Amino acid sequence: MLDCFAPLAMTITLDEAVALDAVDPLRELRARFALPPGVIYLDGNSLGPLPVATPQRVAETLEAQWGGDLIASWNKHDWIGSAQRLGAKLAPLIGAKSSEVLVGDSTSVNLFKLLAAAVAARPGRSTILSEASNFPTDLYIAEGLAGLAGVTLKTVEASRIDAALDEDVAVLMLTQVDYRSGARLDLARLTATAHRVGALALWDVSHSAGAIEVDLNAAGADLAVGCGYKYLNGGPGAPGFLFVAEQLQPALASPLSGWFGHADPFAFEPEYRPAEGIARFQAGTPSIIAMAALEAGLATFDGVPMDAIEAKSRALSQAFITMVEQRCSELTLASPRDPAARGSHVVFAHRDGYALMQALIERGVIGDFRAPDLIRFGFAPLYNGFADVWRAVDALADLLDRRAFDQPRFRQRSRVT
Repeated sequence: MLDCFAPLAMTITLDEAVALDAVDPLRELRARFALPPGVIYLDGNSLGPLPVATPQRVAETLEAQWGGDLIASWNKHDWIGSAQRLGAKLAPLIGAKSSEVLVGDSTSVNLFKLLAAAVAARPGRSTILSEASNFPTDLYIAEGLAGLAGVTLKTVEASRIDAALDEDVAVLMLTQVDYRSGARLDLARLTATAHRVGALALWDVSHSAGAIEVDLNAAGADLAVGCGYKYLNGGPGAPGFLFVAEQLQPALASPLSGWFGHADPFAFEPEYRPAEGIARFQAGTPSIIAMAALEAGLATFDGVPMDAIEAKSRALSQAFITMVEQRCSELTLASPRDPAARGSHVVFAHRDGYALMQALIERGVIGDFRAPDLIRFGFAPLYNGFADVWRAVDALADLLDRRAFDQPRFRQRSRVT
């Protein structure tokens, strides 16, 4: 089944790319998305496209459920169980049990909850350890929590993580796939290293869940967070998710003791009693409309094995790197060359990267830019194919050959890039 995803060592023609797409076992999944005609979308690592089923799913929630059944929908349509129901649907995508994943709140809020719980579970330890180039928001949250909890956030380069892990570290907080370079950390090895010094391991899988094979349980991970709007296609601002290993759940306490995390929320007791299991990490009332959109996004993975997704991810990204390096010599690869060492987005550097990306977007090839000079291309195996790769490289090569990006309108920075 996966033979068609063998790495490509040479530039292929458009006809050859189309032929590869024709034997792709995942080719029919593209029909699950409402992709605009004439657009090659290589930015699912920032915002997944609209699934075809989402408008109807959201309309049903608005009109039939909220509009027709009103407050009865909390029970009739299981709004009350949405956080755990969606968590169970997401669990197979990240190698977790259905009882270990909860959907709701933002990634940042979930990170705060789990960091606080982890620090409290390791009394006498005073350090949160992370990578210096970790996603900035994760570091902001950790810095804020450190000030409240009386601990210190320590950051080091990736190559120094092992040396920095000592018995003062309460929790190791890392992101599996780097948001800029696409570099992929060894989740299992670093988790084991943290455990050897008695620290907990907390992973952000926002740039990996849904694009590569993630197996939190096999790696022995303690905690994890992620977002729903990237490869999971839940829509802008979609709810995030959190993972707590089953054996840790009784020992950890959420710092946000909201009523949905109460053992009996509708008893309205004056004192807080945490729910059993993963439910204790709920806080306030979930956004049911946003949850409906994310549920449609998760359904785009129905029947899809994650090993096939990983195999296609590697094949697409490797084909892209091969063809760019053969046709676009001005660009410098800024991602790991080894497919096993990167996620599902590929990054190249160019001194005029911003203008080049804006010109590419005008051509209908949508990627994105990260300062100072990086252009990113995300490959989502559910809807991207080899013809997309060929056409994207062809457009990129043409822009470089003709210097067509060297125009004032492409250099005007927008707030969102």
